[in-house]
Amino acid sequence: MDIPTSFQEKIRNCFGKPGEEWLQSLESNVNHMAEVWGLTLKSPVTNLSYNYVMNVMDKNNHPYILKMGLPGFDFENESRTLQLYNGQGCAKLMKADLERGAMLLESLQPGTMLCTETDETVVVQQFCRVWKQIRRPLPEDADFPTVLHWASAFSKYQSNYPKNNGPIPNEWVMMAAEFLNEIRQTTTENRLLHGDLHHENILFSNERGWLAIDPKGVVGDPYFDVVSFMINHLFKNPDPENLLKLRVDLISELLQMDCVKLLKAAISMSTLYACWAVEDNDPYWKETYQCAKWFNKFLIEN
Repeated sequence: MDIPTSFQEKIRNCFGKPGEEWLQSLESNVNHMAEVWGLTLKSPVTNLSYNYVMNVMDKNNHPYILKMGLPGFDFENESRTLQLYNGQGCAKLMKADLERGAMLLESLQPGTMLCTETDETVVVQQFCRVWKQIRRPLPEDADFPTVLHWASAFSKYQSNYPKNNGPIPNEWVMMAAEFLNEIRQTTTENRLLHGDLHHENILFSNERGWLAIDPKGVVGDPYFDVVSFMINHLFKNPDPENLLKLRVDLISELLQMDCVKLLKAAISMSTLYACWAVEDNDPYWKETYQCAKWFNKFLIEN
């Protein structure tokens, strides 16, 4: 079975010993699920991240996606989120074996990513359409992480750089945390959020149009659920600042969002992403932090 070296290194770096053990059992678990669910294994997808994802066929030659991840809360959380979406605005969850970290998902054909669309206005329009389709109220018995849980990265960052000698000034991190708490405390609609809704997680289906995949499943104000899209595929553009401003304006208009609140949410979340990237030694923290600074510039000018 083809398990790319880069994927294995990512799993080891992220999960340590549990990740190594999971990699060692991955092939046998994939073969087990193929036998139990009556699947023929094809090829893995080309953009593996933290799960092993394969194209498969059932006994009737219908295509599906087999997704294998480390068993645990995050994988179960994604499965619960997919169940609540129930195929509305999102790829359908067909079956799951949470003990083995396995999900069988609808295969979106041709599965073209939203980043292949070249008209930026169309891209934002389709993002907003999917964003609206997957809005969900929280079930009464919901047990999902919250944006506040994610925000613990702010205090962790500051504790890692108590002398304010980190790449992002602690004063900036404090401002981002204050904006996040302001929105959290004043929100009127905590909802189930996708948590990672960007160009690569919106695919085209000939039968059903543009649909979301790979939800994180997190509770918070819906304003927080647009930021990962706004800062994605930005620096490939010759004028990233103006492209970011266009996205802010279009999303504010199409989703009828208050621009000041949107920019505060964007500052808080992009700074949070940058703090995560610094912790992971990801060089893209610089671009993400630059987005946060542009959002703040837009807020001052608003």
